[in-house]
Amino acid sequence: MTAPLTPPPPPRDQSPHDPWQPPGDPGTSGDPGAPADPGASGAGYPAYPPQEASYGQDGPGMRTELIEGVVVTVAVALGGVLLGVLWWWLAPHVPLVGDVVDKSWVVYLKDSEGEQAVGVDGTFTLLAVAFGVLSALAVFLLRRRGGVPLVAALALGGLLASFLAWRLGMWFGPTKDVLAHAKAVGKGVTFSAPLKLSAKGALLAWPVAALVVHLGLTALFGPRDPEPVYLQDGAVPKDGYGAPMS
Repeated sequence: MTAPLTPPPPPRDQSPHDPWQPPGDPGTSGDPGAPADPGASGAGYPAYPPQEASYGQDGPGMRTELIEGVVVTVAVALGGVLLGVLWWWLAPHVPLVGDVVDKSWVVYLKDSEGEQAVGVDGTFTLLAVAFGVLSALAVFLLRRRGGVPLVAALALGGLLASFLAWRLGMWFGPTKDVLAHAKAVGKGVTFSAPLKLSAKGALLAWPVAALVVHLGLTALFGPRDPEPVYLQDGAVPKDGYGAPMS
């Protein structure tokens, strides 16, 4: 006896809301042939957190750096007071002598071949370099990470400190009225010339020394950015489908 040739029923169309479809089956997003979401967990692929675009903007970190920069500028500039006092105290004195010629007072150098004037500029330069090194070291020890505002504050503070020390040393030094000074001490009596800085380039000694030392310390002993995890573990990075990334 032969069985009736009855065709089998057509396959049922499985809709996305079919209760008989097992959960988590690939292709449940509406397209049966579509691959599973590579970012979904449980589909055989590693789960990746969603990445959102981040935009650099002035937040609390930038404001903190600006505040620190202002503090460093003021603190370094006030160091010029000590530099000015030391320059006035340690700089060599340039000897002058007053005389009367045709009933008129004249002032001239006692030692025309002396190098005291060069020593005045050299003393200021050496002291400024020392202060620049100390200020850069102090700033680096207080904040190792550095930053553009901090470096700019260190340079600006050093320039202001040099200018303050120059004016303060001249104010502490002998009077600028050498004729009145010569008349006060008498004819033929040696007195010191006003303290002045002939080489104005010495004003850059502090900021330049501070920048060089601070950048060197940051390059040698500053913090390093951590390496990516795949470089530390030796693993090859893969994309969302598990294929190695080139």
